Amino acid sequence: MMATALSLAMLAAIALVGGAIFLWNRPGYRKQAILMLVAAAVALVNVAIWTLPDREGHSPVGQLADR
Repeated sequence: MMATALSLAMLAAIALVGGAIFLWNRPGYRKQAILMLVAAAVALVNVAIWTLPDREGHSPVGQLADR
């Protein structure tokens, strides 16, 4: 279940970046494009927090799978 949520977060981040690139070239939509990039960055940081291991080599996703 967690893998599905992380995959959807990655797909959402990719879609947000694509939408931001599309909106960046339209006049009057720069603020929305920047906000979309910020939302994509937040999603990517959340995925990184859940998947990157700590010093001992354990990731939060791996600890959930052990239960």
